[in-house]
Amino acid sequence: MSFSDSESSSHGGEYKTFRQVSRDRLLYEMLQSSKSGDSRSSWKVLIMDKVTVKVMSHSCKMADITDQGISLVEDLFRRRQPLPSMDAIYFIQPSKENVIMFLSDMSGREPLYRKAYIYFSSSVPKELVARIKNDTSVLPRIGALREMNLEYFSIDSQAFITDHERALEELFGEDALNSRRFDACLNVMATRIATVFASLKEFPFVRYRAAKLLDDASTTKTPRELVPAKLAAAIWNNIKMYKSAIPNFPQTETCELLIVDRSIDQIAPIIHEWTYDAMCHDMLDLEGNKYVHEIPSKSGGGEPEKKEVLLEDNDPVWLELRHAHIAEASEKLSEKMTNFVSKNKAAQLQQRDGSELSTRDLQKMVQALPQYNEQMEKLSLHVEIAGKLNAIIREVGLRELGQLEQDLVFGDAGTKEVINFLRMKQNGMCENKLRLLMIYASVYPEKFDGDKATKLMQLAKLSSEDMKAVKNMKLLEGSDSRKTSNGTFSLKFDSAKRKNAARKDRTGEEEETWALSRFYPMIEELIEKLNKRELSKEDYQCMNNPSPSSGPPQGGSVRSGRNNVPAQGGSVRSRRTATWARSRASDDGYSSDSVLRNVSNDFKKMGQRIFIFIIGGATRSELRACHKLTAKLRREVVLGSTSIDNPPQYITKLKLLSEKELSVDGLGI
Repeated sequence: MSFSDSESSSHGGEYKTFRQVSRDRLLYEMLQSSKSGDSRSSWKVLIMDKVTVKVMSHSCKMADITDQGISLVEDLFRRRQPLPSMDAIYFIQPSKENVIMFLSDMSGREPLYRKAYIYFSSSVPKELVARIKNDTSVLPRIGALREMNLEYFSIDSQAFITDHERALEELFGEDALNSRRFDACLNVMATRIATVFASLKEFPFVRYRAAKLLDDASTTKTPRELVPAKLAAAIWNNIKMYKSAIPNFPQTETCELLIVDRSIDQIAPIIHEWTYDAMCHDMLDLEGNKYVHEIPSKSGGGEPEKKEVLLEDNDPVWLELRHAHIAEASEKLSEKMTNFVSKNKAAQLQQRDGSELSTRDLQKMVQALPQYNEQMEKLSLHVEIAGKLNAIIREVGLRELGQLEQDLVFGDAGTKEVINFLRMKQNGMCENKLRLLMIYASVYPEKFDGDKATKLMQLAKLSSEDMKAVKNMKLLEGSDSRKTSNGTFSLKFDSAKRKNAARKDRTGEEEETWALSRFYPMIEELIEKLNKRELSKEDYQCMNNPSPSSGPPQGGSVRSGRNNVPAQGGSVRSRRTATWARSRASDDGYSSDSVLRNVSNDFKKMGQRIFIFIIGGATRSELRACHKLTAKLRREVVLGSTSIDNPPQYITKLKLLSEKELSVDGLGI
């Protein structure tokens, strides 16, 4: 029996993406390493709790697990059949309840399993280790006792969540003063984030968005304002423990972590994004990444059959098009379908009259058919989805709304345009009008003084329940430290930006290809500033300050000459090409295949990783920005958050921040 962490390291050798490391650790370090030489125990039982089963399912498929000799997956807290001839692998959280259940399984004369291999998802308290070691009947039956330190949920090749769906409510809501819930939420969050670095064996510079300094230094900060600082401190305590406890853990910094909260950008979660991925999650009734569509009945008649598909990385069409503008995605899908039919033998032959087919033609058709069916099915699926999205865009009149949203953000529209739109769209969707008002409140907070908010609510035909979402945006902003001179609260990111513009326009700096693609999330600026070491040390403080002599982070560079970045307050983005998300060319009629074959090549010769964690939920546009910046900066940018939300989910969470109705006059929005 051993009690240690893995000795495998992510440093050196072939570069693996964040998600690859997570998957490999679960499959090979945990499941494969638990194999014994005894042929009787070549198949094992895998036992997990409700958290670890989600950790596993986010990184591995069932086929991956069975390939490692797992014949049965069980729930720790369900009644299980005794299998005394088989070994069991326990992947569980280090809680008292879990340890008691494990000891119950393996103690006494007749244990449920022959031998147990225990892997804890995070650090185990000493008292629980002692409890296991003190049970003399169980101790000889333990084959391994280790801390896996892997308790996060990888939702993308470059993203993870801590699965805190109620983080906004528990940390920023009116009940945030409930210290027990507040502290419990932060502590679990910190533990799970820290296991990311334990898994990857990365030692981060930990930076966080600091509470704003006031003229009156005696003013007490509210818990909401201190959330990033408290989380950073809790993560740092875990990292320091790993530094001394995990074999081969780096002793000097190997990456950067930036911790912010949702208040840095309250527009990104609500604006209509025009990329394929964002629109699918915003406008279609998806359950996570699951899309249900109808296919013709296999029997050739009757009702169509419903089929569930996952929009995820192993779908090459999705992987290629997810970050493309919906117009570009639709265009490419049309081209793909045409090319596929023209270059695929089976597709061509199927279009001909059956009487003309020779034996040789039939043979070619049969040979091509399996691949034809699979590829045609995937292309047809995305053609259907894109068609649905384009139909919704036309029905709702989304282009006009999208143009107004972006004009507001970039300072090209104001009160007049918003009022005209609301008057013209009296019967429009309430949710769309609410999202417009939320953007308007972000850019023109002073327009919500006094009874102005009530008049806007009446004009938009919104209920007071809907308006809670607008009012509660203030709760994310903290105390008076971020108020403007006239008493209103500011949702602006950078005071140096021109008045009534929440973003600096990229016209002239970056090549634009598609309409309504001007918007970008604020983390794009933050990450680029972090990469160039231009983040304000006052606004973004560091738990472990690097020495002045240390050079730029690996993979980062300091520009010189004419390409120097403008002074603080100017744009730090460099020219963007419109092809950053486009696929490699292929002449096989199904070019998306090359995306899967070559995606790992993009990570060769990468610099140090950048991690950014957003407390309160991340968005699809922010995930897209991380993929984009990974290619641009040649550093893998990993996005972490408490959850990843579409606009309806985020608005619902905002409404839950206040239990009671807030006074419009008291808000000063």
